[in-house]
Amino acid sequence: MSATVHVRTLGAFYDVDIGAGALEQIGPMIRDLTPAESIALITDETVASLFGVHVDAALAQEGFRVLSLTVPPGEQSKSWAVAGDLCEALAAGGLTRSDAVVALGGGVVGDLAGFAAAVYLRGVALIQVPTTLLAMVDSSVGGKTAVDLQAGKNLAGAFKQPLGVIADTAALASLPQAEWLSGLAEVAKTAVLDGEEFMTWLEERAEPITDRDQDVVTEVVERCVRFKTDVVARDEKEEGPRECLNYGHTLGHAIEKVLGYGTVSHGQAVAEGMRFASRVAVQVGAATTQFVKRQDRLLDALGLPELEHRVEPAAVLEVMHSDKKSRSGVVRMVLVDAPGSWHCLPVQDVTISAHLDAWASTKGGE
Repeated sequence: MSATVHVRTLGAFYDVDIGAGALEQIGPMIRDLTPAESIALITDETVASLFGVHVDAALAQEGFRVLSLTVPPGEQSKSWAVAGDLCEALAAGGLTRSDAVVALGGGVVGDLAGFAAAVYLRGVALIQVPTTLLAMVDSSVGGKTAVDLQAGKNLAGAFKQPLGVIADTAALASLPQAEWLSGLAEVAKTAVLDGEEFMTWLEERAEPITDRDQDVVTEVVERCVRFKTDVVARDEKEEGPRECLNYGHTLGHAIEKVLGYGTVSHGQAVAEGMRFASRVAVQVGAATTQFVKRQDRLLDALGLPELEHRVEPAAVLEVMHSDKKSRSGVVRMVLVDAPGSWHCLPVQDVTISAHLDAWASTKGGE
C-alpha cells in the first residue's frame, strides 16, 4: 500500500510520498526532485547506522556529490551551536545555492537540517526523508523548522517548505517503542482535531496500530498528512488555523523543558498536555467530561498512559508564558470542545495554576 499527498501552499508545491520500500528507490526519487550537483545528507548517529550507507551510495549512484554530516541523536542537537556547526560544514563542503540538503531522520534531524537549509546562503533546497512516525505524520510536513533556546523549545526558527517528502513506512519496523509511542501521540492529536470520523477510525484500530500493522500504519500516516497539509494550505505561516496543531503542546513543551529534554519523550509530554487541555476546556471552553474520558481512553489504548513524573507547577507556568502563542503576558491554549471543534483561547494564570496544582497532586516523585 502506498499513497501520494499533494501539498499546495502560497509558497510551495510538493508531494509527500508514503509507502513501504521508498528508501529502495531513494536515489532516483531525489534525482527527480532536484538537478543539484551536490547533496548535503544530514542525519544523526543512530539513523546513520541503519540507513546512512545505503542512502549515501544511492545518491552517489545518481551522480550526486554527497557531503555526509552526522549529529548526535536527541533534542540536545537542536541548538544554535549544532546548527552553526552544520552551516560551517556546508560552507566548507562547498555547497552552493543550486545544491540541496536532505534531512534523513526523525523530528530533531528534520527541524535542525531544515533550519540550516533555511539560513545557509539565505536558503538552499531541502528534501525531507523522515524515518520516525512522529516525523512522518507531523514535523516533516508543513515547512516549520527550528532550534531550541534556553528559554524554551522551538523558539528560533524559519519557515522552509521542502521540495518533497519521502516517507518509507518500512523504516518504522526498526523504531524503538518509546519513539513509536511518541509518534502515536501526534496521531491521536491529529485525529481529535480532524473530527469524529478520524477519531472513531483510530479508536477502532488502536490494536493493529500498536502492533504496527503495515497497511494500517500507511493509512494512518496518509490521514495525518492529509489533515496537516489541508491546514497548512489555509495558513502557511501560523497566523490562524494552523495554531490548532499545537494542541497539547503548551503544557507538553513546558514539561520537556522543566524536566530536561530527553527525560520524557515528546509524545509522552504532548499526550499529557492533551489530557490537561481537555480538563481546562471543561472550565474555559465547552468540553464535556464525556469528551475528557473518551480522549483519555484513546490515549490509554494507544499505550500512552498518564505521566508519572511530578513537575513543580510554578516552574511549568513560567515556561508556558514563553510559548509562541502567548500574547501580552497571557497564556493562550488550544482547547478542544469535541472532535473537530477547537479554539485558541487566552487562559488566565489563576485558572492555569488551579489546574496545574490539581494535576501535580496526582503525580509521584521524579
